[in-house]
Amino acid sequence: MNDEQLIKLQSWFNTYVAGFYGDDRYINANIRLKDDHSRRVCNEMLYLAGELKLQPNQRLLAETIALFHDIGRFEQFKKFQTYHDPRSINHCLLGVQILRQMKVLDDLIPAERQLVEQAIEYHGAKDLPPNLAGDCLLYSQMIRDADKLDIFYVMTVNYKRHKEDPENFDLEVELPDEPRCTPEILEAILAEQKIDYAKLQTWNDMKLCNLTWVYDVNFVPTLKCIRQKRYIELILEFLPDTPDIRNAARTVLAYIDSRIKSGR
Repeated sequence: MNDEQLIKLQSWFNTYVAGFYGDDRYINANIRLKDDHSRRVCNEMLYLAGELKLQPNQRLLAETIALFHDIGRFEQFKKFQTYHDPRSINHCLLGVQILRQMKVLDDLIPAERQLVEQAIEYHGAKDLPPNLAGDCLLYSQMIRDADKLDIFYVMTVNYKRHKEDPENFDLEVELPDEPRCTPEILEAILAEQKIDYAKLQTWNDMKLCNLTWVYDVNFVPTLKCIRQKRYIELILEFLPDTPDIRNAARTVLAYIDSRIKSGR
């Protein structure tokens, strides 16, 4: 892959996404959410590529994966008015389908095209397939980490926006905004376990679920970034100040610090 191919792909992305904007403020806000997210994930992916000392061609592929990782989100929201996959469609598989139908990646050699498609397909899975290896495993792990880094940023910004002006919050809120937290979610945090999204009952549960993402981080540089930007502490500002939640926070931060210290 070369620079000219990436520029061509970036141009296609810009034109494709522009077609989803219209006169509806709510739809535009949600399309803009994923438009901006995709571009920032490119930066996070390049950060990881630098930290992992990838070669120039690998960096181009990594940026391509980041650019297109959520390409299915735009059609998803247009059709279903939600980004919640269980209520609509698997946006990862939809993204691969769109890229194939529109022949977006046809200029890449087959091996590169396969790496891009597989990383997109796997980026939203609960777990990566156990048989992944080589570059497919590397890129799949990278996009999952880069995606998390920006979603941490997005969540902290939008939790603040919602708290300050819930009546004019123009993004989708998938769960009831209630003060309670589900005990099972707190137990999973203490056990250093990932959480099944189907078990989330309230928006506070979603915030707690955000904390558990650290248990699915692949690279130490990702954890260092989470720590440096204080994403865990920022999310805690929007949760009830209870002993259970403080204990959960200590567990998460201790996990991060332990992995950073060990370098693994």
